[in-house]
Amino acid sequence: MLATEDLTLHYGLSKILHGISIQASLGKITCIMGSNGVGKTSLLRVLSGTHPSSGGRYLLDGSDVTNKRPDTLAKAGVAYVPQGRFIFPLLTVRENMETGFACLPRKDHFISSQIFELFPALRAMMDRRGGDLSGGQQQQLAIARALITKPKLLLLDEPTEGIQPNIITHIGEVIVHLRQQKQMSIILVEQYFDFAFGLADHIYAMTRGKIVYDCHKTRADKTQLRESVGV
Repeated sequence: MLATEDLTLHYGLSKILHGISIQASLGKITCIMGSNGVGKTSLLRVLSGTHPSSGGRYLLDGSDVTNKRPDTLAKAGVAYVPQGRFIFPLLTVRENMETGFACLPRKDHFISSQIFELFPALRAMMDRRGGDLSGGQQQQLAIARALITKPKLLLLDEPTEGIQPNIITHIGEVIVHLRQQKQMSIILVEQYFDFAFGLADHIYAMTRGKIVYDCHKTRADKTQLRESVGV
């Protein structure tokens, strides 16, 4: 579903990504692990189109989408749940979800019952403002909004950050369910080692903007991986 070839990224004169080559398959969870500041979020910004790469190629389902605009990538099936969630605080839960309609044909402008099967707590909150929700509820809303776009590729940036353990567990269950549906590829950027390792099919670890570990989980050495990500 996704492949990158020698992606590089600069912020001004600073080189942030150094020749990143990864793959992510349909129906699989690809985890990108690493400590703060190693370039994980920058990589997701490239994959979501919110920051252009400086070099290399980005292929989505076999098509070259290098440096396509975010709205173009969204219509092509890329959904991004950014670190910090970025829900609209003054819009209701319903209105936040409906912003996902923007990249869909009019016939698909509805909230599927599957959303409430995955996140039942949101059903009772539809008329509440997004800014009044807890951090964990906002994270559920952000993922729900992404799923409304019917993605082929779901990008999740630190979905466990700053939320309570029971919701972390629930989000893990949702991610597993989405994998079982085999309708999308999931890229999970995560620092919470046990959460990420437990979900992963394939693992990459990053240090200083480079991939330093690349392995299918069944062959992963946890000690070596922990050393690679600095935990």
